[in-house]
This record gives sequence, structure tokens and C-alpha cells, in this order.
Amino acid sequence: MRFLSIQSHVAYGHVGNSAAVFPLQRIGHEVWPVLTVNFSNHTGYGAWGGPAIPADDVRAVVAGIEDRGVLGTVDGVLSGYLGGEEIVDVVVDAVGRVKAANPAATFTCDPVMGNANSGCFVAPAIPPLIREKVVPHADIITPNQFELGFMTETSPDTLESTLESADRARDLGPRTVLVTSVLRPDRETLEDGAGGAVDTIEMLVVDDAGAWIVQTPHLPIKANGSGDVTSALFTAHYRETGSAATALERTASSVFDLLQATIDSGERELRIVQAQDAFANPRMQFAARRVR
Repeated sequence: MRFLSIQSHVAYGHVGNSAAVFPLQRIGHEVWPVLTVNFSNHTGYGAWGGPAIPADDVRAVVAGIEDRGVLGTVDGVLSGYLGGEEIVDVVVDAVGRVKAANPAATFTCDPVMGNANSGCFVAPAIPPLIREKVVPHADIITPNQFELGFMTETSPDTLESTLESADRARDLGPRTVLVTSVLRPDRETLEDGAGGAVDTIEMLVVDDAGAWIVQTPHLPIKANGSGDVTSALFTAHYRETGSAATALERTASSVFDLLQATIDSGERELRIVQAQDAFANPRMQFAARRVR
């Protein structure tokens, strides 16, 4: 498959396209990265160098691809962090052009707004833009639990309330909602093999066919870029298999092993290259459970 990925880029580390492109390539897909920023590193370091790409320049790259007559071969468009209204307009326009050329193409929006620990970390104007201008054009969205609540003006904290929030998100337009990190007080624990319990975290997916949840150990890591990897892999697996449950299992397995490899390395940045076999040959150690 071929993906047009309109996201940020960093020279050092792995976020945005620097996180999404290689995993997709490693599992056999062509990726056309269009950069919205070209930074030295992600902004979590507090300092960085390099430019944000002007919206007109981003638009020109998409137009140049269109001039090659190949937009009709694009199977999916990916977007991540969106820094302002002008870039939002470029993404929406690009999605429209791709879908006009190939009506079977899908658009996956990772609605980056914040997380439970940091709260909303984008400009106040961004969440309404995402909700009102981008999400209605999406086929798949991949919010974390905080973003799901922020976007739907709900407070998902149990399985039932998270499912209800996902349904509200689907009412906005996308038929498939992947909630990439679900923490709920009513979640089950896992046994550690020595009679103890392991804290867990979950991913939940809802589409027209039903809803499934997958549970993994909750690893002690704050990993910038893991959501970008998750969104990219899920989209590819979902498009390839047509099964939300299978895509969920493959994605959870790969991302867990990536995070574990990063912890084992002692490095701050994701070990995307070192963990590449986890993308190509996921161990499938976590089974999805149907919850609706």
C-alpha cells in the first residue's frame, strides 16, 4: 500500500514522520512523507532548532505529487500534530484531493491535543479546529483517552463511559475510533508469574463491526512518538486485514515490544530501528477481547 503522511519531522529522535515512516516501510508499505516542521528534535526537550514549514510550502509539495498523476494510487493519508489553522486547511485539502482521485482511500487523523498527565498542550484554538474541521473528514481517528474526552466533551474513565465517548466521536464522522491508551479503575490486573499483580494499560477500538479491547502490562516510560507509531501501524494493519481486532492485536504487540526495547536500552528516544523485527514479525502475545 501507499501512504501520504503529512506530519512533523525531527533529525534527532522519533516523532511525527520520523516515528511513522520507517515502521510502515519495514512492513512493506510505501510512504510519501510531507513535512510540516523540520526540527532538530521534538519540543519536549524545551529547546530545538529548525523551521516550521509555511503552509503554502506544504501545499506546494502535495500539489507537486498531484502533478505526477499519482494521488489515485494513495491508499491512505495520515496526519498527526497540527500547529495552526493554515496547516489544518492544507491537510483537509490534501485529503479531498486524494479521495477525489481514489474514493477508496482512507484518512487517519491522530488528534494530538494533550494527555492525562500534561493536560492540553496545544494552543486553545487547535482542539476546536481538529474537532470541527479535520475529524469530520477522517475515516479513522486515534486519540488517547484524554483526547477522546476533550474532543467529545465527556469524561471517559470506565469501559462503559469510554465506549460511549467513542460512539460520540464516531457521530462526528469517523467510522473507526482507536483509543490508544485507556486507564480505568475497573480494569483487570495481570499475574506476574510469582503470585503478584502487574498494572495494566489498554487499547480500545470501535468500528461498525463491534468493539474490542487489548490489555498489556503498563510499562514505566513516557515515550514521545509512540502514538505516531501506533496510529501508523494500526492504519496499515486495518487496511490490510479489514479486521479491527487483528489490527489491534498486531499493533499492541509491536508497540509493547518497541517500548520494552526502549526501556532496556536506557535511552530516551524510541529504539525504532533496533526494534524493527517487532514491526515485521509481531509476537501476537496480546489477544483482543470483544466488549460489544
